[in-house]
Amino acid sequence: MAALTQTARLLAPAKLTLRLRITGIRGDGYHFIDAEMVTLDLCDEIIVHPSSQLSVEIIPTAGANGPASATPDWDIPADGSNLVVRALELAGRTAHVEVRKRIPPGAGLGGGSADAAAVLRWANRMAADAPATPPLRAPAIVTPQQAATLGADVAFCLVGGRARVTGVGEIVEPLPFRDQSFVLWMPPLRVDTAAVYRTWDELGGPSGDQYNDLEPAAVALHPELTAWRDELAQVSGRRPQLAGSGGTWFIPAPFAPRVHQPVADGVRAAAARAIGRLH
Repeated sequence: MAALTQTARLLAPAKLTLRLRITGIRGDGYHFIDAEMVTLDLCDEIIVHPSSQLSVEIIPTAGANGPASATPDWDIPADGSNLVVRALELAGRTAHVEVRKRIPPGAGLGGGSADAAAVLRWANRMAADAPATPPLRAPAIVTPQQAATLGADVAFCLVGGRARVTGVGEIVEPLPFRDQSFVLWMPPLRVDTAAVYRTWDELGGPSGDQYNDLEPAAVALHPELTAWRDELAQVSGRRPQLAGSGGTWFIPAPFAPRVHQPVADGVRAAAARAIGRLH
């Protein structure tokens, strides 16, 4: 594995799934999707330090969830199951990586995938800048298709911008950029994506009436989601959509500013804006 020689600071933007249809199930149980995703300006910060070893440190950021003075108690593994560790292994790099979390885990915003993709973009830039030294070949660039082996959202997070995402997440077709803003309503709930897909299967594969086929399964798995959905609907006058497998609800912005004063304990309301492709 190739080691880093200088510290690098990276941004890992969240993703928002604007629509998600499940079109089939692959033989190995993975689900085929047809989705539209956009990159948001809500970001984790990644600091990559030189090291001959491979390690990850998760640092929840004060104010990332709930009151500004609160530091969230997020139990995020930093072992070999962490997507950043797996991304470094895929890219053939060693480093000590600090992940300063602002994107809540289990919120349907692709925080773990965004972190892995940020590391892969950095590794790809390193590989592109490293000329081949005979008899060695230049380091390989990690493709979106390879990135998708880490997780269904990693390929999109690697490319970023606005895109149609199909297959099991590995096919990313960039779409023209649209200047869009959203309000994210992030309850203190951590939703397991795999469990939502299993529930979707158990329910017989329902279709969602708000452009997201996973919404019925997420609500069945976590009925408390409906209370947070209805609260946002009440303060905004709009029917919220579920972000991916949940549990973030979102609506287009702007609208009445009182949404920035959530009444439910532990709910974080945040404005977010779509950004273009990542490089």
